[in-house]
Amino acid sequence: MNWLWSGSWFDAYAPERFEAFTPSHGLAILGLIVCAVLLWLTRGWIRSNKPVSEGIRWLLITVLVLSEVTLNIWYVAQHIWDVQTSLPLELCSVTLLLSILMLIFRSRWLYPVVLFAGIGGALQAVLTPNLAYAFPHYRFIHFFVAHSAIILAALYMTWIAGLRPTWKGVGKVMLFLNGLALMMWIVDRALGANYMFLTGKPSTPSILDVLGPYPVYILAEEAIALLFFSLLMLLFEVLPGGRLYVRLRKGAVHGADRAL
Repeated sequence: MNWLWSGSWFDAYAPERFEAFTPSHGLAILGLIVCAVLLWLTRGWIRSNKPVSEGIRWLLITVLVLSEVTLNIWYVAQHIWDVQTSLPLELCSVTLLLSILMLIFRSRWLYPVVLFAGIGGALQAVLTPNLAYAFPHYRFIHFFVAHSAIILAALYMTWIAGLRPTWKGVGKVMLFLNGLALMMWIVDRALGANYMFLTGKPSTPSILDVLGPYPVYILAEEAIALLFFSLLMLLFEVLPGGRLYVRLRKGAVHGADRAL
């Protein structure tokens, strides 16, 4: 089976390095946007067709599971699996696993974590990837497919399954992230690792480069996360179906009635 992972597309030491905002990176971002827009535009039709909605749900589950399984096979096949770097303990790895559980069990409890932390972490990863491999390397394709699937899983549960984010959920996710960060910091200290970049910045350029030195950038991440979650919450409030959207529509109807 090792021959499947021995080509240049799978070489862990491939010489061509990833560069941000190249055409291949732009197409990966565009692919995510197109999928999200299509999900939004067809949400009514998908909801009314159970075989389609269930097919999409299980497709997302399959993509997420295969992303994690094939990544670990690649680590082992390339002889680079390492307890300091290969455990699924990065924020996006954690939210990927939670996305699988959320989709399988249609979990309302996991939904806000995946919606806010999942979209927040995965969107940052898609826009400023901590990635060493250029297209068409397996890791390039895996990286963008896995992170896009996390975002689409959260959007599926919102637009198709009908779950709704709340401001209370924002607070719960902030508490969850701080608890997770504390556990990961303990793991990092025990293993000499740097999961969730709690002991240092990534080796490749990222948004953390503009947030100050260690540990200042961790505090800055807290503020950015809260701001992003709040803006995301506002976005869902004003989109059709959101509470603010409904209130504005009702106000407009009442205003028109009074005018008549």
